[in-house]
Parts: sequence; structure tokens; C-alpha cells
Amino acid sequence: MTPLIQVEDLVKTYRSGDSELRALDGVSFAVERGEFVAIMGPSGSGKSTTMNMLGCLDSPTQGVYKLDGKDVSRLSGDELARIRNVTLGFVFQGFNLLPRLDALGNVALPLVYAGVAPQQRAARAASALEKVGLASRMKHRPSQMSGGQQQRVAIARALVGDAPLILADEPTGNLDTKTSDEIMGLLAQINRDGKTVILVTHEPDIARYASRVLRFKDGKLVEDKRQTPVKRENVGENAGENYGGGADV
Repeated sequence: MTPLIQVEDLVKTYRSGDSELRALDGVSFAVERGEFVAIMGPSGSGKSTTMNMLGCLDSPTQGVYKLDGKDVSRLSGDELARIRNVTLGFVFQGFNLLPRLDALGNVALPLVYAGVAPQQRAARAASALEKVGLASRMKHRPSQMSGGQQQRVAIARALVGDAPLILADEPTGNLDTKTSDEIMGLLAQINRDGKTVILVTHEPDIARYASRVLRFKDGKLVEDKRQTPVKRENVGENAGENYGGGADV
């Protein structure tokens, strides 16, 4: 079976005047469907650049990036936007919720861009919020929710389009330890239910939820290690079970 992600000799170069920075230097790897992968490395290692490439937010200077068998390395901006809307679900450190919209409106937003009818948008957004345990918070705006609740809304937004690939960029960076564990339990459950999850983190305790770790340094992939992921029930109460189980975090 074709890997969901195939990266071959990826290079990304940034120029400033006469100087050149090679943010990625010949990176190659593949990710199969259903994997949970953590990308790690210090600042400037290339992990964020890699995530931008995988999320079709940037294009490589050299090399090939195939997503679901399609070479997306040289697609136009409109073509990349369509792929982002259909194939990818994003979860960000800062949540990126619109303050004027309630949880239901924020989750439904990708479906607006996809041209889904309003009634169907509302039903699908409500279902996604129920899955992450926020059925009682659908009409709350971001300012009325905790950080953990806002991140659950962001995860529901990533799920609402039924994209096969979830990209999470430091999703616990603004959360305390307990809430971080609960959010990671939720992402682990999403992975067990069939989604491919790729996570950028600098925290080893967060990376332990993944079954594979890609470690970057100086723009190069220096380690590709498989591991036994931690189970949610070993790190506290089961708030991550069944997509959140109604946990009020």
C-alpha cells in the first residue's frame, strides 16, 4: 500500500541578502496510514519547517513530497488550499479560534470553505464537539472556556472534515501538565480510531504518546525510532477515553 506521506530528499533554503540558511537538508521518510508520529528537535532543528511542508503551508526548494500518492511539491496555491481543506486537520498551540464565534461556529468553519450546506454544517460540528466531550459548551465563545476546552474545540475543528491526517503543532504548549495529558489522551484515542497523527513537540513526556519519534538536528533527520506508546490510563484519570468522555478541562 502507498504510504500516506512520502518525503524524498527534501531541502528548504531561505535567503537573506548574500547569506543562505538551509532549514532542511536532504530529509527523507515515509509515514504509513494509522501511525502516530512525534517530530522532535531543538529550536532551529527543522521540525517546524517540516511540519509546514507536511501541512502544505510551504513548498520545498528541492525534493519531493507525496501526500496520499500525489506529488504536492509543486502545486499551485489554490490546489494546496484544497488539499489542506480535504486531507488535513490542523491543531495549533495557540488554538487559533475566532473570538466572535462560539464553539459550534468555530468547528463548522472548515465546512463553510468546503461549501457544505448550513444545516449539515451545524449537525457535523455538533457531532464533532460531542466526540471531544464538549456537548454542553457548543454555544460558549473562546473567552468563556478554559485552555483545555479551547484545545478540544480546535481538535473537533480538525476532525469535522473527516480528514485522514491530523497535524498537531505543539498542541499542549499553552496547557498545564494535567490538561496536557488529557489532550494527548484524546489525540491517542483519535489515532486508535484510525486517523494518522503527526505531532511536533519539544517535550519528551508528550512524545511518549507516539509510536514513532523522528528527531531533527541542524536541518537533518538524525533519528527515526519506534517505541511503545504510553497508555492514557497510566498517567491519571481516563479523561481522554472515548474522545474526552465529557471531561470538563
